[in-house]
Amino acid sequence: MSEPTSATDIAAGYAFTGPALDLGALLWDGKCLPEAPVRIPLPMLNRHGLVAGATGTGKTKTLQLIAEQLSAQGVPVFLADVKGDLSGVSAPGAANDRVRGRAAEVGQKWTANGFPAEFYALGGLGHGIPLRATITSFGPVLLAKVLQLNHTQEQSLGLIFHYADQKGLELLDLKDLRSVVAFLTSDEGKAELKGIGGLSTATAGVILRSLTAFEAQGMASFFGEPEFDTAEFLRTASDGRGVVSVLELPAVQEKPQLFSTFLMWLLADLFHDLPEIGDADRPRLVFFFDEAHLLFNDASKAFLDAITQTVRLIRSKGVGVFFVTQTPKDVPGDVLAQLGNRVQHALRAFTPDDQKALKATVKTFPNSSYDLEELLTGLGTGEAVVTVLSERGAPTPVAATRLRAPESLMGPVDGPALDRAVRESPLYERYAQAVDRESAFEKLAARPAGQPESAPGTQDTRGTGETKRAKEAREARGAKGAGEGREAGEAGEAKEPRVREPEEDRSVVEQVVGSGMFKSLARSVGTQIGREITRSLFGTAARRRR
Repeated sequence: MSEPTSATDIAAGYAFTGPALDLGALLWDGKCLPEAPVRIPLPMLNRHGLVAGATGTGKTKTLQLIAEQLSAQGVPVFLADVKGDLSGVSAPGAANDRVRGRAAEVGQKWTANGFPAEFYALGGLGHGIPLRATITSFGPVLLAKVLQLNHTQEQSLGLIFHYADQKGLELLDLKDLRSVVAFLTSDEGKAELKGIGGLSTATAGVILRSLTAFEAQGMASFFGEPEFDTAEFLRTASDGRGVVSVLELPAVQEKPQLFSTFLMWLLADLFHDLPEIGDADRPRLVFFFDEAHLLFNDASKAFLDAITQTVRLIRSKGVGVFFVTQTPKDVPGDVLAQLGNRVQHALRAFTPDDQKALKATVKTFPNSSYDLEELLTGLGTGEAVVTVLSERGAPTPVAATRLRAPESLMGPVDGPALDRAVRESPLYERYAQAVDRESAFEKLAARPAGQPESAPGTQDTRGTGETKRAKEAREARGAKGAGEGREAGEAGEAKEPRVREPEEDRSVVEQVVGSGMFKSLARSVGTQIGREITRSLFGTAARRRR
C-alpha cells in the first residue's frame, strides 16, 4: 500500500462497509475533519490491540468509549478499573459545554446513555461481587509470580501442586497449601516425595514465609470458594446489549503483582474453557488488560512464552485482548506483534529515556506522512494516533484522531449507588458468601498419627516397599470394618442383609468407584476440584463447566 499523502487517502482507509466502532474524526493540517471518521471494524476487535499514552492523556476515556460501543453492538466487555473511575459506564453522562463542543467537532450525535454493567472486587475487597479463585486452579506458575518466588522455588511449588493433585488433596485456599508444605517437610511426610524429587527445608521455609506475609497483608480472601466462573463475563442483557464487567481495583492498587497476575488467570481460564469459533462476525468478549506493564515486569522467559501463546491462540476463541499501558516498549516484542489495533495517546519527551521511548514508539507504526515524533508529543487530551486492521486484515493508514466523547458518566458513580447495584445483581447471592469445605487442611489434620499417607492416592509413594496388592487389601479391611459398623446401625431398617463382595473379586473400576477418593471427588462435581486435574500453559487447571 502506498503511503497516504492527503486527508482523502487516509479517510478512504477507514471507509468500511460492515459494522464498525466510531473512534473519532481525522486531524489533518491542524484541523478536525468531521466528514472523515476514523473507525475500527467490529470483526477485527478479536485481533487484539494496544491503548497507550502518558498519564492524563485520556486512555481511560478511550476504554470507556470503546466499551460503550461494543456493548451497544451486543459484545460483552471486561474492564479492569485500577483508578476507580470506570464505574460511570453504568450511568448516563452529563451534558456540558465541553461534551457538546467535542461532539460538534467530530460530528457525533451525542446522547446521554448508561450501559448494563456488573461490578466485581478481588476477594470482595472494595465495591463489587467477590471474585475468587482456588489455589488449585490458579496453579503454581501464577502463584509463584504473586509470591515473588525465584525459578528454583517455583519448581518446588510445582512439585507440591503435583503431589496434591495426585493425592486428591484439594488446595482451595492458603491454609490448604500451607498444610501440604508443612506435611511434606515433616518427618512423616518427607518419604512421600521420594522418587519424584524432594522439597528442601530451606525452599519450603521461603514458600511458607511468603504465604504468611501474603496473608498478613489481607490477601487471603482472594483464594477460596465459590470460585468465580469466567463464563459470567460472556453475558448479554435482556435488551441484547453486552454486559460490561468492571473489576474494581482501587482497594488493591498497592498490590500490582497480585491484580495483574489475577487478570492473567482470568484470561487463561477463558482460554482453557472456550471452544474454537474461528473468524466470527463479532468478538465473543473484549478483555481490556490495564496496567499491562506490571504483568511483564521481572517475568521469566517461560512466563512470557505462555502469555504470547495465550494471546496468539485466544483470538480463534472469539476473545479480543487490549493491553493498556504507557508506551509500546512496556509490552514484549513477541506480544506486541500480535496486536493489530493501536490507539496511541500523547507521549512525553522530558528525559533521555522519554526520548528513547518516543523513537521506539514511532518505529512501531507503518510509514506515514505525519512527523510522528512531533505529533505524538503535541497531541491534546482525548486525541490519539490510530491504526487498525481493515475488514480484509490489512493495516489502515496512520490517522491522527480527535476522539469522540463517551455517552456514559465520565467519572465514578457514588459509593451507595455502586453498592446497591452490586447487591441487586443476580450474581451476588451466588458468590457473596465464602465457603470453606473439606479440603487438604482438614484431611491432613484428620490423618491417623504416624501414618504418612493421610490423603487418598492412586499409587504408593511412601517408599516403604508396600505392594499395591497389600495396600489395596489394607484399605479394603478398613473399608469393610467401617461398612459393617454402618450396616449394624441400619439393621433395623434393612429388609434383607447386604451381601458384600470379596475385594479380590471386584474389578479395578468397581474398586475405584467405591473408594473414598472417588466419593470425595464425586461430591465436588460442578466445582473446580470435581474433575481429573490437568494443567497447561501457566499450570492453571482446566475447568468443566456446569
